[in-house]
Amino acid sequence: MLNILLMIILLIIIIIFIILLFGIRLTARWMKVDSKYDGCIELLIFKKLKVYTFNLNSDDDEDDESDEDGGERDLKELFELAKPCFKYFKEFFHEFLDAVSINRLENDLVIGFSSFAKTGEYIGYVWAILSILMGMIPNARLRAQPSFRGEVLNIKGYVNIDISIMKLIMPLVKLISKKEIRTLIGGVLNG
Repeated sequence: MLNILLMIILLIIIIIFIILLFGIRLTARWMKVDSKYDGCIELLIFKKLKVYTFNLNSDDDEDDESDEDGGERDLKELFELAKPCFKYFKEFFHEFLDAVSINRLENDLVIGFSSFAKTGEYIGYVWAILSILMGMIPNARLRAQPSFRGEVLNIKGYVNIDISIMKLIMPLVKLISKKEIRTLIGGVLNG
């Protein structure tokens, strides 16, 4: 009986180690047409097994009509707590970018304003930003097109992000080991 229990524990440890080694994948889809929107975020392990799914629909907003009268937080106090942490967050952000890779990014944007000149001006800005992003992200397919039929903003997209958990453990431990970060976390949790 003890041997079976030890084998189960060993199997669980091996599975956790394999998940840490291979990492996780976040997949997000979004679509907005006129006033309707739809979105989905999925958390996958081994790049195939779906662990968690969060769906967002425009129909959900009609059901959520609750008022949240939570306690007011003093933003100046939180900013004073966060100010000494910025250099640690900057270091963590650089190490986080090493652990994250964007495998696939697709986005279709249709934008239009009531004025033809304004539509042309803003689509030029959007094309400039998209060309920079496509140079930074190798597997990006970002498209934008103008619509001269009135005010329009339609978006459809998809992204795959792989996160290597093994590369994130040490930077996260280093970040949390700083006294200023722990003070900030305590200040945010205590309000």
